[in-house]
Amino acid sequence: MFGAMAAAAAILSLGAAGCLDGTVRTPPGEARKHFRPGGDLDRRQDGGEAAAATVTIAAVGDTAMGVTPTLPPDPAAYFDAVEGELKGDVVFANLEGTLTDVSESPKCGPESSECFAFRAPPEYAQFLADAGFTLVSNANNHSFDFGEAGEQETIRALHAAGIEQTGLPGEITVVQAGGRRVAFLGFAPYSNTSSLTDVDAAEALVRRADARAAIVVVAIHAGGEGTDAQHVTGSEEEYLGEDRGNPREFAHRTIKAGADLILGSGPHVLRGIELYRDRLIAYSLGNFSGFHNFTLEGALGESAILHVTLAGDGSFRGGRLASLRLVEEGQPVPDPEEAAAHTVASLSAEDFGSTAVRVAEGGAILQR
Repeated sequence: MFGAMAAAAAILSLGAAGCLDGTVRTPPGEARKHFRPGGDLDRRQDGGEAAAATVTIAAVGDTAMGVTPTLPPDPAAYFDAVEGELKGDVVFANLEGTLTDVSESPKCGPESSECFAFRAPPEYAQFLADAGFTLVSNANNHSFDFGEAGEQETIRALHAAGIEQTGLPGEITVVQAGGRRVAFLGFAPYSNTSSLTDVDAAEALVRRADARAAIVVVAIHAGGEGTDAQHVTGSEEEYLGEDRGNPREFAHRTIKAGADLILGSGPHVLRGIELYRDRLIAYSLGNFSGFHNFTLEGALGESAILHVTLAGDGSFRGGRLASLRLVEEGQPVPDPEEAAAHTVASLSAEDFGSTAVRVAEGGAILQR
């Protein structure tokens, strides 16, 4: 088992990474109509609530494939090095950006010098599907980079490729997985997403999901950003003056409301993992991929694929962290040195004490 290890002494600045634009990400207008095909209705056939021993979920953090026109030369092979790890009843990612041909961004005006608007072509949804992804969250600070038209085209592209999505206001996405109905919700501090900062409303939405599904998975885009944001503070976190919520309070309250698994993204670095009420909370899975989207030095290039096995009632049965490193043009590759697992082991012990998970050799996630 990895012992508690000191945090890296050299803390690197996030630099000109994807979210360091300082621009307002909340779309204009207070009463816009959201594109929600099917609303919170099931989009898959209900095969019945057949008893299942376990449900397996593979999850990654911030996922992008470049910014048009700077795109991978061979996008179909972009995830080849880790494709064997992208397996499970559900394979989940936070889609950090859009899949659209819309070229004008409302966030990047003519005077913008440091504005990051992420888009890849709509056909890239098929590359995500071919790699193994089955469901993504659009609840983040780049899903509205190209306005409502870009958001709508992204969702259409995902559905056409057979990928489910969640995270729009009030959205509950229910899928069949391992013989169980599993509900996915996504939260972020923006008006085009389910709200991370209105925790009372989040609790109510989780309770609705819990009434409709055996297992509830909550994705959060929460917390500060960069190498100085690896620790979960337990208090409200900000970035560039923007309220990024209190991730720990949000996770605990939504678990009490019925959530069974919390999957975090947003800080662009790995954070610790906590086991609370026998439910797993991964506060940040870091960057998973980005062709020139993200800065990759040091901790910003440490990545992982989280494998979780849940019992039929949503309680934690077991898990594993597959350690990755982002190399060259932001591609994820296996890391035989298991730096990510070491980092998560250390951060978990430092931040959560008795509720921290243990991380064993090979990345196995164990209860204390």
